[in-house]
This record gives sequence, C-alpha cells and structure tokens, in this order.
Amino acid sequence: MNNIKVFLSYFLIAGICFAILLPGCMGRSEYYEESGSVFHTLYHIKYQSPKLLTQKIDAELQAFNLSLNPFNPNSIISKVNRNEAVEADEWFTEVFNKAQEVYARSGGAFDATVAPLINLWGFGFSRMDSITPHMIDSIKVFVGYDKIRLEGKTIVKDDPRVMLNFSAIAKGYACDVVARLLEREGVTNYMVEIGGEVTMRGVNQNGDCWRIGINKPEDDVEGTNAALEDTVQPCKPCGVATSGDYRNFYVKDGVRYGHTIDPATGYPAGQNILSATVMAEDCMTADAYATAFMVMGIEKAVETARAIEGIDYFFIFSDSEGNHLVSFSDNMQLYLQNR
Repeated sequence: MNNIKVFLSYFLIAGICFAILLPGCMGRSEYYEESGSVFHTLYHIKYQSPKLLTQKIDAELQAFNLSLNPFNPNSIISKVNRNEAVEADEWFTEVFNKAQEVYARSGGAFDATVAPLINLWGFGFSRMDSITPHMIDSIKVFVGYDKIRLEGKTIVKDDPRVMLNFSAIAKGYACDVVARLLEREGVTNYMVEIGGEVTMRGVNQNGDCWRIGINKPEDDVEGTNAALEDTVQPCKPCGVATSGDYRNFYVKDGVRYGHTIDPATGYPAGQNILSATVMAEDCMTADAYATAFMVMGIEKAVETARAIEGIDYFFIFSDSEGNHLVSFSDNMQLYLQNR
C-alpha cells in the first residue's frame, strides 16, 4: 500500500512537472527568416517568435502594396496620379504627412512631386541626350509639394499634372509597417530589411545587437561590390537608411551626376555626397532624409542634420581632388564599429 502511495505521488509530481514544462516547450521561440519581393525590390526579415508569421507578413505587404506602390495600377497613389476619385488610407496619410514635414525641413530638397522629372530623364538617364532646358522648365511649373494637400481623406491638387512618387520614403515606411506587425504579434527581436533600408529591435540569434554594413561608394553599376566602409550596431530600436549614387550615375563634361533629381534645378544632383546613411527612430524618416541629403551636398547636409533632433548621419563624400572622406554625427560614432 505504501509503495502504491509512493508511486502515485511520483506520478502526480511528474504529471505536474509535465503540465508546467509542456506549455513552455510548445511556446518556445525560434528565429525565423522570410524573404521575397515588394515594390520591385527584395526584402529579408529575421525575427524571434513561437511560430512562423509568413502569411501575416505577406498579407500586410500586399495590403501595403495597394496603398503606396506606384507600379500597381490599382494602388491609391496610382489613382491619385491619374486624378481618379480615391480616399487616402492611414498608410498613405502617414507617408504624405511625413513627406510634407521633410519637404519643409529640408528646404525642398526632398520633394515627392518630382516624379514627372524622374520620368523625363528616364531610368538610368536613358533620355539624357534629348533633355533640353525648355523641357525641364515646362515640367517644373507643376513640381512642388506645396501644390498638393490633404483635406480629410481627399487629395487636392493645384494642378492636375502634379504627380507623387514616394519611392524615396515608402521602402523605409514598409519596414516600419512590418515591424509594427511583428510587435503586435509579441515579437521583440527582429530585423526588417527592404531594398537596403532597415528597421530593427532587440538582438539576433546569437544574442548580439543587429549590425548594418555601410558599403564603400566605389563605382559598382553591377551591384556586386561588398566592401564595407563601416558597420553600424545601434543596440536600440531604430531605422537605418542609405542613399547612394555610386551604382547609378553618369559623367558629363567631367562632372559626375547621380540618379537623385534636384527639385530646384530639375537636373540630377551634381553634389559631392556619394553615400548618405541616416539613423532615426523610424525608417521612414531615415529614408526620406537620406535622399534629401544627397541633393544638398556635404556642407548643407551636415548643417541641416545637426539642426534636426533625433537624426544621426554617416556621410561619404569626395573632395575637390576626388578623395573619399567621411563625416558623421557624434552620436553615430557611438555605434560605428571601425572608428
């Protein structure tokens, strides 16, 4: 009888332990990786979770695609550009307002209405030999973020020819959107990268803070150069975005012109910044300012960046003799691995 009691006691204890351990085992988090394409670019996502979130991530990106993808004829932004009746959703509204903020604080260097000028020059400057000053001036008449506004959920244009292009901010925002989804699912360790823009939080599978490489701005039209200028390891929730002209440029009369269009002149920016990496609380903000700084040139970019709270930067630029130099904010230096 005593043996039976002892056996039952052990059985009961074992059952309790099993009941305690089983949920822990079933809920054990693992690191997963997702990859695919959106906005004609690739994405890579790493996160720690008790379960795969592939379907939810795909659904979020497809919904986002219907809001801000200019290559999707059914998206809100495409309908805006065709002057069709459409209401702005929350994603479109947030990006529109952030673009307006950066437009003002950058003195117009970031302008999401520059789309007609981008179309004029063609992908990879395919039409540059046929561009005339008259053609540029005729388009600049309806370029300017002060010519479009939101009234409630309605987009109002001063000129029906005004077009929007959020390519220089939407990839960063898409990183933030996926990050928000992950956090709603209880994920606290993740890294979301879309087309080179990154939103991150927590640590990787090795328990280390996420690291982001900054490429050397060497002529690399094929995109095969992997040499790094430095590595950023923020160890805090943030967004990091890089804009560079060293993979898409042309040279005319000894002057190098990058793919970034200067809204003020209508021509590709011929400035001396080769690469602008920006870190901010969110990737949407970092993405927009990285583009704006490419237009400004090093002196104006440094001056502007220092005046904006929450912005850190790492600029690679060339001097008058063609030497590559770097400039970075004091806070950014705290996270650089090779300085």
